[in-house]
Amino acid sequence: MEPADFRHMVQPESFQQNENNNEFRIRDYGPQPFVLNINEAAKRNNTYRTAIWTGKHLQVTLMSINVGDDIGLEIHPGTDQFLRIEQGQGIVRMGKSSNDLNFERRVSDDSAIMVPAGTWHNVINTGGIPLKLYSIYAPPHHPHGTVEVTKADAEVTGD
Repeated sequence: MEPADFRHMVQPESFQQNENNNEFRIRDYGPQPFVLNINEAAKRNNTYRTAIWTGKHLQVTLMSINVGDDIGLEIHPGTDQFLRIEQGQGIVRMGKSSNDLNFERRVSDDSAIMVPAGTWHNVINTGGIPLKLYSIYAPPHHPHGTVEVTKADAEVTGD
């Protein structure tokens, strides 16, 4: 199935491949055992943030950051975070205070970003296409089944 054909199938649940390995359903499959092609799922995701697996000690979300937009400056006091860029390019900034983001790196396809708990951070899309990534939180940070179609949706919920 071509990506253009997939867009009409995306529903606010989480990605799972069917037996033909060509269609996905969207929902949070945690805490049940679960396997998927995370690269493909991240690239096909068009929501700002969707939790695809939430367990007791770990959570995986897919994110799509629009051109010129960002995740938004945030901190998770008790949660370590891992982000992996699957498509696009951007800049990650981190620091001990929101006014002093003294760590800055360019990121692109296959970049892995580790954010220690208690670190202010932001990822900015500097490319010409949506920035596609997945994020792992330990312990989970968002409620089971979280779907935020847009960044504005996340801001309403305080994420």
